[in-house]
Amino acid sequence: MGKIRIQKVSGAILAALLLISIAIFCLFYFGGDTPEAERLVADTSMWEPAQTDALLFWLYALAAGAILVTLITALYQFVSLLKHSPKDALMSLLGIILLIVLLGVTYTIGDGTPLNIIGYEGTENTETWLKVADMFCYSIYFMIAAMCVLMLFFALRKRFI
Repeated sequence: MGKIRIQKVSGAILAALLLISIAIFCLFYFGGDTPEAERLVADTSMWEPAQTDALLFWLYALAAGAILVTLITALYQFVSLLKHSPKDALMSLLGIILLIVLLGVTYTIGDGTPLNIIGYEGTENTETWLKVADMFCYSIYFMIAAMCVLMLFFALRKRFI
């Protein structure tokens, strides 16, 4: 009985997030463009959607929600396992520890050389933000490569064993 209720709740949450996302994307694509005097792009003749901020804030909210849910579930799993098997509880943290190590390594190899961007007058073209951007890019590249290698390994392992 509880499983059906959880499925209904999670299905309703998924449907609500999907509807909000569709509405915001429709606003972004069909909500008109920013008046030329208010455009932030270097070439003001280029089209700039009026609802870009709404889309960005929605994406920030979705990312923050995903991170929050992930951390809460990891903490819940850790506490649940800690009661029965402390060794398994520590192993459940291995993924988070490896992710933190990966982010640290990719941050240190990131390039912090300021970029020469024509028309940009913001304050984010600093070494820290550039290294953070590289950190995310390199981490994504590494995780995609690891995923491909693991998929290939498990496909071949199943075939030959």
